[in-house]
Amino acid sequence: MAPASPATVAHAQGVLRGPVRSGNGRLMPELPEVETVCRGLAIALEGRRLTRVDVNRPDLRFPLPTDLTARLTGRRVERVWRRAKYIQVALDDQTVMLGHLGMSGRIVITPGLPNQIGPHDHIVFHVDDGTVLRFIDPRRFGMIDLATLSTLDQHKWLAALGPEPLDCSAFTAAVLHSASSAKRSPIKAVLLDQGVVAGLGNIYVSEALHHARIMPTRIASTLTRREAAALVKAIVTVLTKAIAAGGSSFSDHVQPSGELGYFQHSWAVYGREGEGCPGCDCETKVERIVQSNRSTFYCAKRQR
Repeated sequence: MAPASPATVAHAQGVLRGPVRSGNGRLMPELPEVETVCRGLAIALEGRRLTRVDVNRPDLRFPLPTDLTARLTGRRVERVWRRAKYIQVALDDQTVMLGHLGMSGRIVITPGLPNQIGPHDHIVFHVDDGTVLRFIDPRRFGMIDLATLSTLDQHKWLAALGPEPLDCSAFTAAVLHSASSAKRSPIKAVLLDQGVVAGLGNIYVSEALHHARIMPTRIASTLTRREAAALVKAIVTVLTKAIAAGGSSFSDHVQPSGELGYFQHSWAVYGREGEGCPGCDCETKVERIVQSNRSTFYCAKRQR
């Protein structure tokens, strides 16, 4: 795992969460947000032992493992990392806890148990140094499951995932061009297909397509090899910058210990309908359309 950014270290004792409500509705956490969460969890958990796990309800989006408490209590955390939009926590007995934040999920880290456990504090993890982590999920779209390290790639949540976009040996221009060459759907829809590339979501696909100067409505099969190479480069650039900024956070007011990141201040097109895009003298400004019930932002002059 790469060294944690200053923003990540600042959140090691705070709130680790995905995007919250914006003017465009509730958004799912994407790769940079989950990566930031995992780096914060790694600081708090790696090398530490879980002394107690309190499960306060039997289910989130799906039923929780009935043996979750028994299998986690007393175990030492060996590693925390991300696969696509999933949090993965490996323990010293080869068990792996898989987690997904859903829409409203967040993980709150405090130096001790708070005076009051809230109604949405569904799982509470106690660590041997006194640290307490609470999985809080008001809407209960989050997920937790257990797997084993040796068969992790075959888990039902992970088995069909495509390559990681930041893995330069797995996600290449040739891979993207091959995956898109037979697709008659828009290129944006192809990039959101987790079987084509893992972890991308609405925000960063819009940003990457703008960066690569490709219209989101372009039929994927029309993408040239050169355009595929430009798009791969754009995806890597956008994600790398977003991770360095701690991901994106949305709220009118967020306390310093709760703010996930600052990349929302660097968006070129996402959420900027009617504004000019950076480095472009576009007269029509940033436009918004809806594709598959999701907002897409783009510049009609810059993108083709």
